[in-house]
Amino acid sequence: MRWAGVIDSVTRIVGGPKGRWAAGPGRHRRWLVAAVVALLVQMAVAMVTTAVEQTPTIDEPVYVGTAVDSLHHHRVRYNPEHPPLGKLLIAAGVAVARPHLDADFAGDQTALGRHVLYASGNDPWRLMLCARLPMIALTLLFGLVVFAFARELTGPVGGVVALALYTFSPDIIAHGSLATLDVPAAGFLLTSVWLLWRARRRPRLYLPLAGVALGAALATKMSMLAAVPVLLLLAVLSVWYARRTHDRTPRGHARSLGIAVAAAVAVALIAVAVVWAVYFVVDPRLRWTPTGPVPVVHGLRGLAVDLLPLPEAYRDGMRVQFGFEHDTWHGFLLGRRYLGSLWYYLPVALLVKTPLGMLALWLAGTVVLLVVPRLRPAAPYVLVPAAVLLLAALDGARNLGVRYAIFLPMFLAVAAAGPMAVRRRWAYGATLALVLFVAVSSLRTYPYYLPYSNEAFGGPSRTHLRLHDSNVDWGQDLGRLADRLRERYRGERIWLVYKGSGVPSAYGIHASDPRRARPDEVRGLLVVSDSSVAQATGRLAALIEGSEPIDEVGHSITIYRR
Repeated sequence: MRWAGVIDSVTRIVGGPKGRWAAGPGRHRRWLVAAVVALLVQMAVAMVTTAVEQTPTIDEPVYVGTAVDSLHHHRVRYNPEHPPLGKLLIAAGVAVARPHLDADFAGDQTALGRHVLYASGNDPWRLMLCARLPMIALTLLFGLVVFAFARELTGPVGGVVALALYTFSPDIIAHGSLATLDVPAAGFLLTSVWLLWRARRRPRLYLPLAGVALGAALATKMSMLAAVPVLLLLAVLSVWYARRTHDRTPRGHARSLGIAVAAAVAVALIAVAVVWAVYFVVDPRLRWTPTGPVPVVHGLRGLAVDLLPLPEAYRDGMRVQFGFEHDTWHGFLLGRRYLGSLWYYLPVALLVKTPLGMLALWLAGTVVLLVVPRLRPAAPYVLVPAAVLLLAALDGARNLGVRYAIFLPMFLAVAAAGPMAVRRRWAYGATLALVLFVAVSSLRTYPYYLPYSNEAFGGPSRTHLRLHDSNVDWGQDLGRLADRLRERYRGERIWLVYKGSGVPSAYGIHASDPRRARPDEVRGLLVVSDSSVAQATGRLAALIEGSEPIDEVGHSITIYRR
């Protein structure tokens, strides 16, 4: 059995504490392998189903178009605000579909994505599935990292608990099944942290690998830069721990500290080399000419960007990202529209969109990591990187979804295995009950994972009343809308306000924009994306107010009758 061999190999490599399963009889290992395989298979089914059924979300066409352009022209030209590694992975998938791209295309990255999907003779369904499959595979592999990390800390049962929370997380399933960059960036960072933890015993083996994983995270998404100082300090801590028995004199301690600092510098250099290597893979000549305006960044941020030893395209991408932070964005939280950002947006959104049992286990696991002496050394590795990234995200200008904190379900799944170290029957029983609660909550939302919210907030059908954008309606249900209109409303006049990157006519939806007609002309079906409902003002708000909701699609689009 292929999966059994993979899990068995991971188990042997990881080792883990000398628990009763670590060196137990073969039947225990078989049950462990069966549990891991079952969890990963159910996650794979959920993600593949989601990938097959959903039309492109708002961001995906940009990444797919950029990937196709890099396949045809071997250059870094579009979407500089995100480094190329994630798009290289997407390109590996779309290469199977052999996409066509017009050689004389001229336009920005948004136009490029739509052109590739809808105006170049490509099959958008097939192309999107091919783009998403590499991300699905990578998401499953990161599940093995979660399992291995937690198993090393708390034993096999703890590893299964952590993997269960990871594989049933609606947010990870939702975003892991898309051709986007949030999950791979967070997964590479988690992998780097796990390798740094293992470097406490074998620094020469694991520190270089940690540098490679850190470089992969930085080459996927720039937001991971906020965690770099933390990971370098963890590298120092790991080497210091590895040498704790070597030098016990003050001079020896100073020497150990010097070696630890040098090792951290080596990790940083490896990470930088990986970023450069990714750009070289896309374009060995490192050509870079911006296709759009690049903001000028002043002050300490500008100085930091100028001093980074990274490709010019990367640094221009950082300037674009800082430019986004100076823009004013529309937000929507708990039924309230606002301009700008709220520092408490992410905590509240996470409270809405995280299964209740998962929240309880996150809290319990965090307490155990801080309180139980033998787990306390792991707390800086598991908790501090996630906390620093969350603080950085809280300061962001874009209140557009919990995907900006997708690292939390990954890191805190490892922490949630902590109660397994308590060695009490009540801890095992309570943990099992909470994991089952999470599983039921996750399975009930299938296959609508993107608009998930927990039972305390009414479930997926009511998420649009409290949140918007990638939390609920990211343009993913255009195909389902086309099916619904054909099945139930054939021949009726359609008025559509769709928030997304898909082209409705490509799916057989022929509709008019009600905002461009007189109110008395808007008769028939008024179809509105729930993100547009949340932000509706003026004419659209009046049209919605004068209509009767009669149907919904995917918990993200509402159909009204006028």
